[in-house]
Amino acid sequence: MTLFYKTIESPVGKLTLVANAHALVAVLWEAPNRTNLDAQSADGHHPVLGEAERQLSEYFAGKRVQFDLPLEPRGTDFQKKVWQSLRTIPYGKTNSYLDIARAIGSPRACRAVGGATGRNPLSIVVPCHRVIGANGALTGFGGGLETKAKLLALETQANGPAMR
Repeated sequence: MTLFYKTIESPVGKLTLVANAHALVAVLWEAPNRTNLDAQSADGHHPVLGEAERQLSEYFAGKRVQFDLPLEPRGTDFQKKVWQSLRTIPYGKTNSYLDIARAIGSPRACRAVGGATGRNPLSIVVPCHRVIGANGALTGFGGGLETKAKLLALETQANGPAMR
């Protein structure tokens, strides 16, 4: 399967958007990540990549609270179940790994949920930054804890945007 990519600037650093012919498959941080992808071709005009860039720009400008993109993350069935649950965490809110484990019907799988969350290939779009420790502490994040704090701060501003 051919993958296409586009690197964009954002308030949290460079992000590489990766898509197949029909859907976004990854949003990657500039730093090394845990997502393995096949060879890619640069494509600044790919419609999915362009739409992802537009929606991310709106998100960073405080004008978008939900993404509406075709997504095809690569992972195990368990990982995909966790990633789908992450998408239900409302903008400006957080859940713990235990909350996610309970939501997917595996209340004893907190560590496995943490592992799946850490392998989320669609950072920001699938909001793994909204997952915190049971004690409320910020925990691991592919973009770094400082970036996680920035994303959460963006989402918790007093005058958040209207739902889109």
